[in-house]
Amino acid sequence: MLKLRLSRGGTKKRPVYKVVVADSRFARDGRFIEKVGFFNPLLPKEKKERVGLEAERIKYWLGQGAQPTTRVARILGENELMPMPANGNNPNKAVPKKERNKKEEDNKEAPKAEAAPAAEAPKEEAPKAEAATAAEAPKEEAPKAEAAPAEEKK
Repeated sequence: MLKLRLSRGGTKKRPVYKVVVADSRFARDGRFIEKVGFFNPLLPKEKKERVGLEAERIKYWLGQGAQPTTRVARILGENELMPMPANGNNPNKAVPKKERNKKEEDNKEAPKAEAAPAAEAPKEEAPKAEAATAAEAPKEEAPKAEAAPAEEKK
């Protein structure tokens, strides 16, 4: 499968990328079919020299079935060579994985808790009144039980 992707060049901590057409099985910086542009991420977005693309060749390769990577698709969208891709908004990206997993578990449990009262809703109203009085009764007993051991400790 043909891909339009970035091939890294430059020195350590000073990247410069070539936009190339390559077979997806080739190495990232390895063999490619054709160089169709460049991208310098170190320059500000306003500068012309940040991105250089050969529009005709890119359109040709897209017509031949080459698929751009997500980053190249964004670059091409900004330069109006193809429709702008949908933003991949991931608000959890900066959250550590452990915390993210906890939130997902909480979200999974919450719909179950919400579904339980919804399932009981079609029942008659009389059991709800009984359930309410039953729920209030243990609350009153619980403080008395807690107060008794505190008095024994003194």
